Amino acid sequence: MKIIAVGMNYDRHNKELGHTLVNKEPVIFLKPDSAILKDGKPFFLPDFSEEIHYETELVVRICRLGKNIAPRFAHRYYDAVTVGIDFTARDLQRRFRETGNPWELCKGFDNSAAIGTFVPLQQVGSNVQNLDFSLQIDGKTVQQANTSEMLFEVDDLIAYVSRFMTLKIGDLLFTGTPSGVGPVAIGQHLQGYLGEDKLLDFYIR
Repeated sequence: MKIIAVGMNYDRHNKELGHTLVNKEPVIFLKPDSAILKDGKPFFLPDFSEEIHYETELVVRICRLGKNIAPRFAHRYYDAVTVGIDFTARDLQRRFRETGNPWELCKGFDNSAAIGTFVPLQQVGSNVQNLDFSLQIDGKTVQQANTSEMLFEVDDLIAYVSRFMTLKIGDLLFTGTPSGVGPVAIGQHLQGYLGEDKLLDFYIR
């Protein structure tokens, strides 16, 4: 399986990071399968970064093999969703951007893709573009959004990515983060919600 992630897919998040360029196509990057963190296991801060940020996202699970998928058929290729966190080594990311180097090391390190419990899309209303999701740290809401705020919708993302690479059963699509990203610290308790349902729950160590 592979982890496909979308950068800069919420306008307010782009503004908080100072991105002024309007993207005409989705910004896509990959994480290796070793990035997966699941089952409520703790996230251990790595020793190569002094600034690890959380980025809460809706995560979509691919359920069919597909290539060159038309947008109107894309809804057939996913069946479940959850809340995830794309952990980012922000200090490394800034350095890589300044030198024009790729992002992989600041995005794809071990355990940098935390995922919660998947729920069938039908269980949460069937419309993937009308889902509320949020993150609480130590009981305080730090990120909150509705998927209707995405700049590129899920079906369009699937169609776009499938032009370049075959989607396989079990692949995960991280769909982008809204505003409110920030650093994590040892001892913090992170809880991710889809609507009122808590799907993600773990600690920073």
